[in-house]
Amino acid sequence: MALFRVSAARCLELQKLSAPVILRQLSSESTDLKKILTEKIPQEQERIKAFRKSHGSTKVGEVTVDMMYGGMRGIKGLVWEPSVLDADEGIRFRGKSIPECQKLLPKAQGGGEPLPEGLFWLLITGDVPTDAQVKAISKEWAARSSLPAHVTKALNDFPKHLHPMSQFSAAITILNSESEFVKAYSSGTHKSKYWESIYEDSMNLIAKLPVIAATIYRNTYKNGKGLGSVDSGKDWSWNFANMLGYDNPEFIELMRLYLTIHSDHEGGNVSAHTVHLVGSALSDPYLSFAAGMNGLAGPLHGLANQEVLVWLEKLRSQVGDAPSDDKLKEFIWNTLKSGQVVPGYGHAVLRKTDPRYTCQREFAMKHLPNDPLFKLVAQVYKIVPPVLLETGKVKNPWPNVDAHSGVLLQYYGMKEMNYYTVLFGVSRALGVLASLVWDRALGLPIERPKSLSTDLLMKAAKAA
Repeated sequence: MALFRVSAARCLELQKLSAPVILRQLSSESTDLKKILTEKIPQEQERIKAFRKSHGSTKVGEVTVDMMYGGMRGIKGLVWEPSVLDADEGIRFRGKSIPECQKLLPKAQGGGEPLPEGLFWLLITGDVPTDAQVKAISKEWAARSSLPAHVTKALNDFPKHLHPMSQFSAAITILNSESEFVKAYSSGTHKSKYWESIYEDSMNLIAKLPVIAATIYRNTYKNGKGLGSVDSGKDWSWNFANMLGYDNPEFIELMRLYLTIHSDHEGGNVSAHTVHLVGSALSDPYLSFAAGMNGLAGPLHGLANQEVLVWLEKLRSQVGDAPSDDKLKEFIWNTLKSGQVVPGYGHAVLRKTDPRYTCQREFAMKHLPNDPLFKLVAQVYKIVPPVLLETGKVKNPWPNVDAHSGVLLQYYGMKEMNYYTVLFGVSRALGVLASLVWDRALGLPIERPKSLSTDLLMKAAKAA
């Protein structure tokens, strides 16, 4: 059992309490995240062990032929602790909605948006952190943020025409030279202790991602000049924005919101599932996360926010900044009739407006209500859903997170659309690496679903 330092008076007070209550209170006071996990993990291991013993053969779903050909959508086959996506409600981080997180999670002094450090604490422990616990994570990530010389050299040697996501993934991959898990595994560490070195790698990686991402931005778009340094007295988002070259307090607040809401979206999406899958082979967090970033780089996943802006620019070029509703409707129908989609609308799971879209819309209404591009996005929000419903082919006509994020970044001067997915990637680390720690803590095995050929599937369907 990990030890906590408490006063003599506190010890007398704790003697009157039950063990579970003691643990909860100590966890709420300690700022040492790893010690808290050391206490929580054995309890969760026993809880799941008992659950599997009692319900291991219980069926939780059925698989259809359409599910198998349709990207496995709807198949219940993956354990993911940090978040769950409800079709009618949206994402919940450890049971808490985005508005609840905005209210409950600690904020920077004078700020109104939650700090991503606080969300990470929530995702990995299940507990809402205190201000002191969040500040401790900020300081720890700042202390872990420096890059090895060979990674910095590689970043500086990448050609400018190399896509930022390719640079991002490559730099993360070669960071695995620093992996604590590789060292622990090679030394014969018992599998029950794997989570500890996975935790160290994950904390190191999260700490270094803003430095990697900012270096890519400065090298690709600013001739390698102006990269600021990490300030141990500031939060993760402030340091990231500063290294990018942005000191506008509103942009820093946007980064806090952006990095919080993009962090996790349960485990079945491409980037999250990829990290889980590659990690199940006991690849270290660097290799696992890099693989997930290669999935995030796809136009059907993280690159979608860029696709939205391209579509909006095409719309503006044809109908202007302030078209009539009829003109806008005509453009949307022409888009659909040409065999294209309206980017940023629809979601594989959600059946309502994405709460991540909603909170970004609220941010825009507060900070940039008169921006022409925001007004156009708001008008699109009014027109597109009824049109999509009219086609009779769309189950979810509502906007997702990608329909809004690019507009906010454009307003504050970040015009480089190719870079947006890197921001998404920095955020996504919080959820997938929190889950990866728990994957190893729970001893989840290598992932290996059964596949069938079409002939065997046809045979099985006829026999059913």
